[in-house]
This record gives sequence, structure tokens and C-alpha cells, in this order.
Amino acid sequence: MTTLPERRAPETRAEVTMPSTTDILITRDFAAPPALVYRAWTTPDLVRRWWSADMGQTTHAEIDLRVGGRWRYVMVTAGGQEVGFHGVYREIVPETRLVATEIYEGMPDSEGALNTVTFAPHGNGTRLTILVQHAAQADRDAHLHSGMETGMQKTLAWLDDVALSLA
Repeated sequence: MTTLPERRAPETRAEVTMPSTTDILITRDFAAPPALVYRAWTTPDLVRRWWSADMGQTTHAEIDLRVGGRWRYVMVTAGGQEVGFHGVYREIVPETRLVATEIYEGMPDSEGALNTVTFAPHGNGTRLTILVQHAAQADRDAHLHSGMETGMQKTLAWLDDVALSLA
């Protein structure tokens, strides 16, 4: 497992809001500029360094970064459970915006979600926003109650570290 230095309590936390009955909006500021956060988000070797944070080991990070291209991430938790997600890119604006589907492989019959990720300049760094759009409120609520926020906070803190290491 690739490890980063032990983290202090995060100085920046992601804010999670629900702008509608089917959507989740995640907003977090990063010290690194958009080009570096985007690079860390879209480069398989870099994704392996941050995606599972300290919750397991990322064993697979596949990114075919083109419209219609597929992505897939898999990790094995400390307890030995395999957790995978995959999707298809629908829109790519380099260093600015990604739109992709997301399916949790533990629920393969689910419609999944549509994620819009933006990398906007903010001061000397980046404001990352992730709009997660579900087809139904029950899907959004299941996502929220899955424990996603704890893992997401850790993962984005590690993403911050990886992006800064590229400077």
C-alpha cells in the first residue's frame, strides 16, 4: 500500500449539501492549482495514492480519459472486502470539468449517479465541486447514509496532499 505522511487534522473539510431531493453537492478548497488537482484526479498512478486514503489499498485504477472512455477504481479494505466503482466519461474539459457516470459495483443493478466535477481557480488554489445527481431521492439518501462522507473527507485530504506533492 502506498502511504503518505501521517495527516494532521484536516485544515480544510469538504462541505456537503443537498441542493435538491436527488442531488448531493460536495465543495472543497485545495492549496494546489487546478492543473495539479486535475492531474492527480485523472492519472491512474496518482489515483492509487489517494483514492482509498487510509481505508485500504487501491488495487486498480483505470482511466480512459476521453468522452465514452471508461474509468474503474477498486480497493481492498483492511478487512479484506473488495470495493469497486466504475463509469463512463460523458464530458471532458481538461483542467476544468469532468462529467461521468458512477456505479457502485456492490449494487450493480442500481442506476448509479451522474457526477459533474469542476476544478475552478480559487485564490492561489482550487475550489473543487462535485455534483452527484441521482435518479431518485431514495438513491441519494442511501448514498448519504452509506458512510460516504467519512471516507470522502479522508480521500479528499489525501488528494490535497498528492496534488501538492506535484508542485
